[in-house]
Amino acid sequence: MLMRAGQTRWKRVKKYKVLFVMAAPGILYLLINNYLPMFGAFIAFKEVDFSRGILGGDWVGFRNFEYLFKTADAYRITRNTILYNAAFIILNLIASVALAIMLNELRNRLLSRFYQSVILLPYLISSVIVGYLVFSLLSMENGFINKTVLPWLGREEIMWYNEPKYWPFILTLVKMWSSVGYLCVIYLAAVVGIDQEYYEAATIDGASKWQQITSITLPSIAPVITIMTLLQIGRIFHADFGLFYQVPLDSGALLPATNVLDTYVYRALLKNGDIGMSSAAGLYQAVVGFVLILLSNFAVKKRNPDHALF
Repeated sequence: MLMRAGQTRWKRVKKYKVLFVMAAPGILYLLINNYLPMFGAFIAFKEVDFSRGILGGDWVGFRNFEYLFKTADAYRITRNTILYNAAFIILNLIASVALAIMLNELRNRLLSRFYQSVILLPYLISSVIVGYLVFSLLSMENGFINKTVLPWLGREEIMWYNEPKYWPFILTLVKMWSSVGYLCVIYLAAVVGIDQEYYEAATIDGASKWQQITSITLPSIAPVITIMTLLQIGRIFHADFGLFYQVPLDSGALLPATNVLDTYVYRALLKNGDIGMSSAAGLYQAVVGFVLILLSNFAVKKRNPDHALF
């Protein structure tokens, strides 16, 4: 019986061997990049001493975690991380779904693909380049906004890199510009997959375009929206390091508005060289994200099991 089961399994592997070969690079990358580092989680509970090796350090329990919670900036960096990510999730969802629906209305396929490429391009640009693009707009010496836009509006120049109050809006706009295109392509694929017969029947019944969107399009892509939102909720304690470090150009005056968990840990690591503390921060973010995904998925499953992630 076992031999027969083994033969059946081997035949199945041979049948789909091409698919296994195609999936192998992705699986290998996932193992090396995502799962192998998980064995280093114990560093969060040790005092790393390179003279004794990583495994030779003393166990310090939760002392590495105390650095995150006992610092005077703990509340601020946690608040910034959560509020920024919450705003990104909501605004990116609205903008990307709206763009996907508008692109689907384009009957010229060539023009539609051109717009998709233009919208997706910012997602592929390095955060370093994005930082200097923003600097070219906000610079006091030659910035487009200070030298062109504000004088045209009759306003005085603004020292953007010394004024924290503007940066929640700047960072939100930059994040939307850089990530909406990626989400838009995903939602567009879901919208394109909707059976056109639903729209034809709705048109015959006299439904307006807005009624078709709210009654057909949005309910049809709701599972995709839910999954993408759940995945983003799982990373609500993870900040986009490039966005919060490179775009403000690491300006100390902007820390009240731009300092988040990832940048705080990075600066602390540069200052103290404490790998145990940075590992504790990473583990803390991962555990909180995992719990949030479980809770969010449980809530979704209670409401509609078909939309749940698992």
